[in-house]
Amino acid sequence: MRIFDPHIHMSSRTTDDYEAMYAAGVRALVEPAFWLGQPRTGVGSFTDYFDALIGWERFRAAQFGIRHHCTIALNPKEANDPRCVEVLDVLPRYLAKDGVVAVGEVGYDSMTPEEDEVFTRQLRLALEHDLPVLVHTPHRDKLEGTKRTLDVVRESGLAPERVVVDHLNEVTVELVKDSGAWMGFSIYPDTKMDEHRMVEILRRYGLEQVIVNSAADWGRSDPLKTRKTGQAMLDGGFTEAQVDQLLWANPVAFYGQSGRLTLDPLPGFTGEAGEFAGNSVLRGGRP
Repeated sequence: MRIFDPHIHMSSRTTDDYEAMYAAGVRALVEPAFWLGQPRTGVGSFTDYFDALIGWERFRAAQFGIRHHCTIALNPKEANDPRCVEVLDVLPRYLAKDGVVAVGEVGYDSMTPEEDEVFTRQLRLALEHDLPVLVHTPHRDKLEGTKRTLDVVRESGLAPERVVVDHLNEVTVELVKDSGAWMGFSIYPDTKMDEHRMVEILRRYGLEQVIVNSAADWGRSDPLKTRKTGQAMLDGGFTEAQVDQLLWANPVAFYGQSGRLTLDPLPGFTGEAGEFAGNSVLRGGRP
């Protein structure tokens, strides 16, 4: 089982997690820029963090045989802090970097006017840099937040297939499917979505434009939830080819729109036959 985890916060995970992920079949991942738990107090703390995402964390993952990519943005929670908004002015230089495969996480936390403004500005940056977008839906009032998210995406002029709307559930999935955007699901031990509910959603809505991720961070989460979802699919009657579509081909197709995915095996790590896309840098489309 080959796995591309399209949303996981490895800066908060240990090297043991990298080893376990590789053993489970993870060969590539995307780490979205996110809130660090304690409020940042200025632009410098963001740039240090972004530098770590495109440098140190990419190197750390490579030591364990995993290709690391990231997304860059001012996250919704910090969009309400005037000390943080100035980071929007430095984002363009990071959005041009190798390994940055989308603008994200963007979207809503509390659905404030400040979040509206920051969300809209970052969608414009995605258009300017020809990058897809990873959207975070709010934990509170998720239905209204998802509706507003889709309205803002439509108003931006971004093609819906360039957007993945994440942290969906049974209440919001149909809205996003009807919009033409990609549907993202975070598989968690206690909250959001579990692998068994995910299998039922796949039965109802199919696998097209669906992405599942672990979204693992420093809270109670599990970086192997992608693997467990694949196993739940097999136990539920899905084929190995369908598992491969969900856990590999789909995230490769979405983030491949950036033209910046690097998917060949790392030196010293030889994957199973056919495990990686044929080209070292994917320029879009499915492998």
